[in-house]
Amino acid sequence: MKAKVIIERGADGTYSAYIATDNIPYGIIGEGNSVSETIEDFRAGYEDMRESYALDGKEFPECEFEYVYDVASFLQMYAYAFTLAGLSRITGIAQGQLSHYVTGHRKPSISTVKKIEDSMHTFANEIGNVRFV
Repeated sequence: MKAKVIIERGADGTYSAYIATDNIPYGIIGEGNSVSETIEDFRAGYEDMRESYALDGKEFPECEFEYVYDVASFLQMYAYAFTLAGLSRITGIAQGQLSHYVTGHRKPSISTVKKIEDSMHTFANEIGNVRFV
């Protein structure tokens, strides 16, 4: 089975992860002060669920997870690789505006989210085509 896991930044600056697919017979959440901490907590919850099923003598439906991010979570997760200035050049969105998304002072519109996503995919494709001599 495959399940989509949504990772979001809360108003208090913490992060949460939850299964957004209804074809899974169990629920798991993860929480943390960073995206990586939240994913780690989510995975620990998955292992706990597996153990619970085993203790109850039930077969555990294994699942493969696809993580999807809100913009603030994405920016936090990849802050080690992308500066806001660099992301501004890649996306065409002002650095100050991106900063508001990271801090949670503003949320991007649906069209802005799409613009960021499309820009990141284009950038990833360009990088994937790089060849060195």
